[in-house]
Amino acid sequence: MLSTLKLLRSGLSPKNFIAGVVQANNYATEATFTTQPYKLHKLDESPSTSVTMTRDEGLKFYTEMVVIRRMETVAANLYKSKAIRGFCHLYSGQEACAVGMEAALTSDDAVITAYRAHGWAYIRGISILGVLAELTGRKSGCARGKGGSMHMYAPNFYGGNGIVGAQVPLGAGIALALKYEEKPNVCVALYGDGAANQGQIFEAYNIAKLWDLPCIFVCENNGYGMGTSVSRASASTEYYTRGDYIPGLWVDGMDILAVREATRYAKDYVLKNGPLVIDCATYRYHGHSMSDPGTSYRTRDEIQEVREKRDPIINLKNRLIDANLADADELKKIEQDVRKQVDEAASKAKADPELPLEELYNAIIVDPPSDMRIRGCDLSIQAKTTA
Repeated sequence: MLSTLKLLRSGLSPKNFIAGVVQANNYATEATFTTQPYKLHKLDESPSTSVTMTRDEGLKFYTEMVVIRRMETVAANLYKSKAIRGFCHLYSGQEACAVGMEAALTSDDAVITAYRAHGWAYIRGISILGVLAELTGRKSGCARGKGGSMHMYAPNFYGGNGIVGAQVPLGAGIALALKYEEKPNVCVALYGDGAANQGQIFEAYNIAKLWDLPCIFVCENNGYGMGTSVSRASASTEYYTRGDYIPGLWVDGMDILAVREATRYAKDYVLKNGPLVIDCATYRYHGHSMSDPGTSYRTRDEIQEVREKRDPIINLKNRLIDANLADADELKKIEQDVRKQVDEAASKAKADPELPLEELYNAIIVDPPSDMRIRGCDLSIQAKTTA
């Protein structure tokens, strides 16, 4: 059984604690935790601050966040060795956003995000190799190496978009399609605090509210747009109130359980009432992109403090151990297995062949009609034209 100290730290009542212990291996089957209070805008009720997590859920969340963290570390190394070229925006520190939201969604719900998309691509179903090979521009990539870091796609995952803020009106359009087809699903449209002042964001808010579209607008607020802090870029940093006539919700984006609970609440809300804005307060450990060291506009001490006190993976690890949902050795084994898996995928991604040049114009249109010919794309037409 747990010690009295662990029982108190777990936040469990004695009744739930006793009911939650698996006698066979002495692990609890589930535990209840308390999150930070949510901040509300035009909402009468808050998501619950008392959240339950099972042992299986906890191990799944931990594994997924460790995969994303390790995958981004490897991506950074690949970039430094010039195996990855062009732009590369890393998600390290923000893992609880993607993993927490996905835990409250189904595969039929849609997600569209900006170019800091590697973690989202993985959590939406793209394999580790599919992500890393795409980054290195290789054949096994999720877009066969054609999209690279900023353009990754999967079923019901619409990217990975390179134009700042442009994914938000696209997300409203996806939500319109879901409503038009009378599907019981939502679209999560994510953008950063750096994009939050874009005019098209507010245009998307407007049409989404006019038509009560099932869209969750999420600002992944990591504190800095490129090299500018939110306090220097925005007259109002309360992004959850930015929808004005659209209700909003602030959530601690470093707490995976708070994010999951907020997303559950948001999905239920928008299916009944129309759009909602979430301000997901998170943090990025790396610079804006690989060309940004990330230390000219913030101190190393600030980054280190977040790593020590707010890191989403460490916080989940402590919760799992303190609530007796797992032990340190088990979690260390997960980390070792993930490291091996990601490193093997990286080796394959570097060795994978690139597409031949003649494939440059292929895959422009999905399932074109048999009588359609696209100039420059159909190799037989191109050969006749140049002959």
